[in-house]
Amino acid sequence: MEVSSTPPPPQAPAEPDKANAERESISQPAKLLRIASMVRELLEDTRQASLDEPGRIRLRQIYERSIDELKDVLSDDLKEELSSLAPPMEGVPTDAEIRVAQAQLVGWLEGLFHGIQAALFSQQMAARAQFEELRRRGLPGGTEPPGTGADPSRGQYL
Repeated sequence: MEVSSTPPPPQAPAEPDKANAERESISQPAKLLRIASMVRELLEDTRQASLDEPGRIRLRQIYERSIDELKDVLSDDLKEELSSLAPPMEGVPTDAEIRVAQAQLVGWLEGLFHGIQAALFSQQMAARAQFEELRRRGLPGGTEPPGTGADPSRGQYL
């Protein structure tokens, strides 16, 4: 086995999966955040209170409206994923059914946010790698930046 002291040639940073990036998208991030905050608060409130039938009906309506509003800002594949994980509630749900449905929705939204953070981090790392590669390469051979020649006091225009 031979060990070389020269480093391997640099590789271009991995391109993000453009098909995946185009598929999974959010058209209105601020709206998504507002709905997520509301659902999280409702979950906390329902954990602390016992609900009567009109309250459970109202929470079911809010839950279903939240799902519909979320679908308005999600790409088709995320809509499908949300629909499969958050089916509509039938009739008058129990306290437990409401809590489970809301907790499941909050969990899905948190997972979505983690995915967004991971994608942003990946993009940032790819950009940093490209920048470092440009810095490492420097200027093409034989050229000097203005002001670094024999007379550094003379600028490009003087």
